[in-house]
Amino acid sequence: MTLDRRQAPEFKTIDKINIQQAVEYTLDNGIKVYTIDSGSQELTKIEFVFKAGMYYQSQPLLSSAANNLLETGTKHYTANELSDNIDFFGSFFECAVDQDYSTLALFSLNKYLDKSLHYVEDIIKNPTFPKDEFDIYISNKKQKHLVNSEKVNVLARRRFTELLFGENHPYGVTVKNEDFEKLSIESVIEFYKSFYHSGNCTIIASGKLSKDLVETLNQFFGKSSWGHLQNIDEPKVSFNSTQQQKHFIEKSDAIQSAVRVGRLMFNKRNPDYFKFQVLNTILGGYFGSRLMANIREDKGYTYGIGSGLASLVNGGFFYISTEVGTDVTKDTLKEIYKEIKLLREELVDADELETVRNYVLGQFLRSVDGPYALADKFKAIWEFGLDYDYFDNYFEAVKTITPQEIKNLANTYLQEKDLIELVVGKK
Repeated sequence: MTLDRRQAPEFKTIDKINIQQAVEYTLDNGIKVYTIDSGSQELTKIEFVFKAGMYYQSQPLLSSAANNLLETGTKHYTANELSDNIDFFGSFFECAVDQDYSTLALFSLNKYLDKSLHYVEDIIKNPTFPKDEFDIYISNKKQKHLVNSEKVNVLARRRFTELLFGENHPYGVTVKNEDFEKLSIESVIEFYKSFYHSGNCTIIASGKLSKDLVETLNQFFGKSSWGHLQNIDEPKVSFNSTQQQKHFIEKSDAIQSAVRVGRLMFNKRNPDYFKFQVLNTILGGYFGSRLMANIREDKGYTYGIGSGLASLVNGGFFYISTEVGTDVTKDTLKEIYKEIKLLREELVDADELETVRNYVLGQFLRSVDGPYALADKFKAIWEFGLDYDYFDNYFEAVKTITPQEIKNLANTYLQEKDLIELVVGKK
């Protein structure tokens, strides 16, 4: 049968999404391993996840320094030897830290996985934190911090979280110039000892996995306990949002103003999370959103504007973010509040809702394409103690949300009096 390219393919709605689920194993020492065996390439990604994000640090920079300095030298290898040997086998190793977790990830050809894991094991279990590497790291981070501190969007991002959570909350703490001098190599080592051990480790493996993968992981990481085992204490802190609604930071040489509008919000454990994501998409969550259509396409005030709902393990927040010319800052804010007000007062048109509904579901389909994406989707629920019915509930909420529900959500969560406004720029 010849394909007639003059005729558009039939439009079909998405009725159900079946996601390949992770399989759980337990190593001899109790470490949980979750595997997603998928894909056609002989590649494997191994992630070592520790509850050691910025939420757990006692001072700024501590979590990221401990994580990034792991690969700067071990009992058996220098930083260059580690890098060269991992590269030799065509592997790649990276470190990452977010608000709640730190992650060490290895990408490896299956046939060299055991050889690559040899070096990763040494990085995790036997780091030496050389003083010269620490000094270089701090110097580079400080220089980057000073450069970024001249950018209005960076200043706005830092200050906005302080306003939302409070300057002393782990999610609100931002790095100051003096923090680089306060950080010591001793505090970094102590943080490593407290959080990088077998009792605080979870492993997530994805790719075309070998049949003996779990046994391989057990050989390297599961035969016995390792590290300085201790309980992880959850910080007992409360939010301390600013009571002042409007904030301005003067940047006299700014050409553009960075604008943030938002508020503290729930995370993905809240039942309203799913349907609020639809509301957010309509407002500013994709290129065809109302904020983009108004402030970029119609007014020409900016190259881009967006909104989002950030979900953290111990909280969350809603935000609108953009950069505009200093001469149109006030007009931009006026239009932002106008679009929010329309959502509170008028029902969303059925055609617009259907477009957004299909966009959200289509994006979800794209986000589960491939083994690494499936692993990311698993992590997104595992971190919050959720299971796979989360995705079924999300799918159902997007399919069934009504214009009236969107209006109700806007009236519940997007009252102007509840929104914090921050502008960084020139008056």
